[in-house]
Amino acid sequence: MTISITSAFDGGNIRPISVDGTTAELEIVIDHQSEFYQWFYFRVTGGAGQELTLRITNCGGSAYPKGWEDYAARVSVDREDWRCADTSYENGVLTIRHKSDANSLWFAYFAPYTTERHHELVARIAERDGVTLQSLGKTLDGQELDYLTMGTGPLQIWLYARQHPGESMAEWWMEGALARLTNPDDDVANTLRKKATLHIIPNMNPDGSKRGHLRTNAVGTNLNREWHKPTAEKSPEVLYVRNRMDETGVDFAMDVHGDEAIPANFIAGFEGIPSRTERQSKLYDLYLEKLLEASPEFQVKLGYPVAAPRKGNLSMSTNQVAERFGCVAMTLEMPFKDNHERPDPDHGWSPERCAELGRECLAALAAMIDELPV
Repeated sequence: MTISITSAFDGGNIRPISVDGTTAELEIVIDHQSEFYQWFYFRVTGGAGQELTLRITNCGGSAYPKGWEDYAARVSVDREDWRCADTSYENGVLTIRHKSDANSLWFAYFAPYTTERHHELVARIAERDGVTLQSLGKTLDGQELDYLTMGTGPLQIWLYARQHPGESMAEWWMEGALARLTNPDDDVANTLRKKATLHIIPNMNPDGSKRGHLRTNAVGTNLNREWHKPTAEKSPEVLYVRNRMDETGVDFAMDVHGDEAIPANFIAGFEGIPSRTERQSKLYDLYLEKLLEASPEFQVKLGYPVAAPRKGNLSMSTNQVAERFGCVAMTLEMPFKDNHERPDPDHGWSPERCAELGRECLAALAAMIDELPV
């Protein structure tokens, strides 16, 4: 029997090059009008009880080749439980080997967060007390940019995720954070909603998410390089959000992402912005301290190099927001691999762990919110 492979569905990405029985050679499709690729998501049918060998042959030229080292692809029968598959990387080829009694298997770079699940999340949260749902505008593919608000306090808190659509862990994080924020019996949620107004974008890049992109929107724009000068033609998603931030102000902002290479959860800050103040730096350090206390999954030993003074890239969200509003802003990064200090050989870094980190990030914010200037 010869297997069949497809990615013709929401968020799918793969191109079959050849299929011989239960062995296939595949390529990841490049993001439209860009040079980025790394996200894959596809279904294999017809291989029940057989040893599958799936070779993705163009990984050496992908956006982050070091992301394949010590990496495990995810596989699922039901698209709910995603487990680590036997995966190896050599000479630019990622090889996945898997045997299952199921006749339909789903493989992905990380557990996907589909458009339909996004709509279910937004509909569920929008029905809860004190939550308002708005559209900030339409994307280039005509999708709505969903915007949730809640809380009655004077502080302006912004949480936004998935500027890079292939970093699906960011919306799993949002699912956990939103569940906590809308729980009327949760002390953390009640503290935050009393002292702040929360502005939340669960998915900044719905077009790229649906198209199966790694890093860009419908016209190949990396949204996290547009914050200095967003345009309606190339980056309307950033334009909508930044314009609304200008209206509300920002006291605290977290931009949620995933990192391909580093096997840990970490935060990147705004050290290189021109107008950085001692107050901003102290608040940033205080948040890291509180998150270390709140989450066993968080650490500060691994992360990105710190920008030199006045050398920060203001086209990036965290730098632009911190500079523009004089606030504390940060980028949260989660791994595609696993948390190397707390490995899970079966599931790796998982949707459930993303959601829990979302809840813990809110606990850290509640623990230091009284230090934010009103």
